[in-house]
Amino acid sequence: MLEEYRIEGRRAADIAASVERAVGSGDLEAGQPLPPVRDLAGELGVNPNTVAAAYRTLRERGVIETAGRRGSRVRPKPATTGREHIRVDVPEGVRDVSNGNPDPALLPSLAGAFAAAAEQADREPVLYGDAPVEPDLALRARAELDADGVPEGPLAVVSGSLDAIERVLVAHLKPGDAVAVEDPGWGSLLDLVPALGLRTEPVGVDDEGPLPDDVRRALEGGARALVVTDRAQNPTGAAVSAGRARALRSVLREYPETLLVEDDHGHGIVDLPLHPLAGATRSWVFVRSVAKAYGPDLRLAVLTGDAVTLDRVRGRQRLGPGWVSRVTQRAVARLLSDGALDPTAVAAAYRARRDPLIRALAERGVRAHGRSGLNVWIPVPDETGAVARLLHAGWAVAPGARFRMSAPPGIRVTVSTLGEGEVRALAEAVASAVGPGRRGWGGYV
Repeated sequence: MLEEYRIEGRRAADIAASVERAVGSGDLEAGQPLPPVRDLAGELGVNPNTVAAAYRTLRERGVIETAGRRGSRVRPKPATTGREHIRVDVPEGVRDVSNGNPDPALLPSLAGAFAAAAEQADREPVLYGDAPVEPDLALRARAELDADGVPEGPLAVVSGSLDAIERVLVAHLKPGDAVAVEDPGWGSLLDLVPALGLRTEPVGVDDEGPLPDDVRRALEGGARALVVTDRAQNPTGAAVSAGRARALRSVLREYPETLLVEDDHGHGIVDLPLHPLAGATRSWVFVRSVAKAYGPDLRLAVLTGDAVTLDRVRGRQRLGPGWVSRVTQRAVARLLSDGALDPTAVAAAYRARRDPLIRALAERGVRAHGRSGLNVWIPVPDETGAVARLLHAGWAVAPGARFRMSAPPGIRVTVSTLGEGEVRALAEAVASAVGPGRRGWGGYV
């Protein structure tokens, strides 16, 4: 029985809320066991079915997990807490290279595109019952998808990559199903999966993307879905190569019922070709957001996939927000048509910041990864110590714990605004923070 915290409530909803509040406040810690159903029912003076219903609610929300005779316990990374709290508070005067944001100077101006979209909205207002997807945006997005070899499929527009992934997972899976995710991988996704009552199954990653043997192991073990980042993987910068795509497609063909979700948020900021996996399974979706290239606040992503999945997603969207603002869609279409962004120049700018840092670290015996995108991933032997020493030296980096499950420790450096004159100083600080005699340590997967 718990000693530090007393669970309260007479109804299932109240009991579940009591546990969830305690997890959020830290009174119940990750991994802490909960009382057996009958014991807690006796203490609260309620029917055991009431406690069982509360625990079921908590499992579906991703707060607790149940492992047979070992009982129920708070999840290692409960959805109530999230990974966003695993961050460094940046004091005044410390250089922040932890935030994962694009360089504002490389984002296109939005004023003209939104002015034109607003003028069109005055002439042709969008009303209830109108099409949810702007025709011009659909036309231009489909042309880009065709050029990249993404199979034909219906289109939807959603509020960013994470919104797309959530809608797709909910459309296909039920609480308790396992989702294979990259490790290290996107912290928000690692929070989302358990928040939906699903289980995460880690898949190792190297510079060329998810490891085929790990994917096969996860699917053999019963994972019903696989989420893959095609390029600019967060936090490692991995990009799926042609050879890796062939190997992954071969594995996926052995498990045709797998729900395949591809995230290409790196479109527009990378100079590596896309090697899509779409179509390797019966149920698939491909998501392409504009956040990194055009600005996070646009909150827009184009989603395509098989007809059944898209029908489910669009049907559920109609019952919720209905559609993503057509004014925003028109503005994005105008940005695309006007060539407001030069993807080649943007990709070259980010590469010119990543590559020198990786080389400078290598010269100092520190292994680092960053094949594409905004970030460099640096394996370290002591994550907490490295973050603290770098902060003391004037650099705020992202702790790797935000992005990993079973992967070895590391730190993430966002290079998007890194100046040429800062590279050497940062490399020296990292080398010093890693510690003498341990700079050659590596363990990406």
